[in-house]
Amino acid sequence: MSFVKNLLFGGVKTSEDPTGVTGDSDSPKDGKNTSEPIVEGTFYPRTLYKFNGHDHEKIFLAIKGKVFDCTQGRQFYGPSGPYSNFAGHDASRGLATNSFDLDTLRHWDQPMDDLSDLGKEDMEALDGWLEHFEKKYPCIGKLVPEAGVNN
Repeated sequence: MSFVKNLLFGGVKTSEDPTGVTGDSDSPKDGKNTSEPIVEGTFYPRTLYKFNGHDHEKIFLAIKGKVFDCTQGRQFYGPSGPYSNFAGHDASRGLATNSFDLDTLRHWDQPMDDLSDLGKEDMEALDGWLEHFEKKYPCIGKLVPEAGVNN
């Protein structure tokens, strides 16, 4: 939206990024994201799935029950990015095990992954990823199971 606003009202100088994001596009200014999230609150795997960069412009992913808006990191999480399979999903297991295999992800109609079989090292790695995401991307909600679908 800021791109359209800047285009129409001339808010961006030609030396700046026309999308309104400056610097490394995977890092918001001052560690904080200043753009407003599209939604906020509770997500089910079914509702998270549509924010995968294909079905919707926004890119959301979940880690340990927290949903992050990773739209600014489109080159990483968007279509054809190295982490694109995590977009619209709970990425916890894949990040914990450093695996990009599709079988680390649960489909929206499967029970949510409780991660109970992960070892101490995997959980420590996941905690490191969670800390990374908390510093880099806005947390816009939580991921919870949908009654009758994910339990």
